[in-house]
Amino acid sequence: MKQDKKISTDSPDFVASLAGGLSVLLTFDKNHSTMTLSEVAERTNMDRAKARRYLLTLHALGYVHKDKRQFKLSPKTLSLGASYLNSVHHHDIIQFYLESVTEQTGESCSFAVLDGDEVVYIARSAAQHRLLSITLAIGTRLPAAYTSMGRAILANLPKEEYEDCLTKIKLSSHTTHSITNPKIFKQVLNEVKEKQYAVVDQELDSGLRSLALPVYRSNNELIGAINISTNAMRISQEVLIEEFLPVLQDCAEKIKTYYI
Repeated sequence: MKQDKKISTDSPDFVASLAGGLSVLLTFDKNHSTMTLSEVAERTNMDRAKARRYLLTLHALGYVHKDKRQFKLSPKTLSLGASYLNSVHHHDIIQFYLESVTEQTGESCSFAVLDGDEVVYIARSAAQHRLLSITLAIGTRLPAAYTSMGRAILANLPKEEYEDCLTKIKLSSHTTHSITNPKIFKQVLNEVKEKQYAVVDQELDSGLRSLALPVYRSNNELIGAINISTNAMRISQEVLIEEFLPVLQDCAEKIKTYYI
């Protein structure tokens, strides 16, 4: 997984207006699906005049709906995410193999990539039983430090990128099982790298236990991770390792053959 070299925000190549427009789009979420101009300005920490220009421009382009004083995203914004998924090589193949894992294990299987200190779900085969208190879907972002896929990716990053990521990751207590000690966290990542799989047991959400593997291209370049997520009361760690790990390893190898 190659590290992107980013320009600084004070670079002459940095387009502040583009960044501002994107921040306005991203300020809408599940809890703020409809907002007034004042609310958008407050959430983006920009003055009302600037927020108004961005909102009206996005409205003119069809990315935002306007109803009197209320603004909300339009379905056209889905095209932005769809463009990324369409650019992911062999996305349909990945989805096929994830569904195969679900058929064999009866559990949910997902594929994610690292983005900053979060993992982003880009493919998912959901089992019928619900595991998390939140709904997982394509585009869902979760803290890399507390997901099995996040740890599987972090542990196998190139050294320089690995060290850089560790300085940015914030360890916090999501449950009573969450690892918050940086030294212990590094030890866990070392074990993940050695074993080439990660198990996270109820650190993000009580009752959730998951197993993940890094996924590579055929040239051994890291591209992401796949996982199986289970109910801790129903599936033991022994079952995860002895029965589910071989299934997930087979899935990772099959995906690898399609990434040249």
